[in-house]
Amino acid sequence: MFDIAFSELLVIGVVALVVIGPERLPRVARTLGHLFGRLQRYVTQVKSDINREVDLAEFKRMKAEVETAAQSLKSGIESEAREAEQAIQSVESDIERQLAGTEGPATSDPGIVPPAPEAVAQPGPVSGSPQLELAIEEPAAGASPDRRGAGPA
Repeated sequence: MFDIAFSELLVIGVVALVVIGPERLPRVARTLGHLFGRLQRYVTQVKSDINREVDLAEFKRMKAEVETAAQSLKSGIESEAREAEQAIQSVESDIERQLAGTEGPATSDPGIVPPAPEAVAQPGPVSGSPQLELAIEEPAAGASPDRRGAGPA
C-alpha cells in the first residue's frame, strides 16, 4: 500500500523506541493498530457505499428501460386489440346487412369478390324418388331381383 521496505520499518521502529520510550511503546503500537484497522474498515465501507450507489443508478436506468419497453408493448397490444374489435364490428355489420336483405358486397375489401348469382345453387323441382336424384335406374317391372342367371329373363 505505502511501498515501505523492511529496512525502513526497522528504522521507524528504532526511532519510535527512542522517542516514545520502552514503557509506552506497546500501548502506542496497540492504539496505532486499532486506528489503522478502523481506517481500513472505513475505506472498505466507503467503497461498498460507492459500489451500491453505482449499482442503484444502473438498476434505475434498467428499470426505466424496462418500463419504456413495457409501455410500448402495452400500447401496441391495445392498438392491435382496437383494430381487431373494429374488424369484428365491421364483419358483424356486414352479416347483419346481408341477413336484413340489403344488396351490396359483403365486405368493403375490393380484393374479395362476392359469388356470382348463377353460381349459387337454386333448388329445383323436387322429384319423388331418391333414386332419380342419384341417377340410379330402377329395375324393370317383371325382372327378377336375383341376377345369378345366365341371360336376361
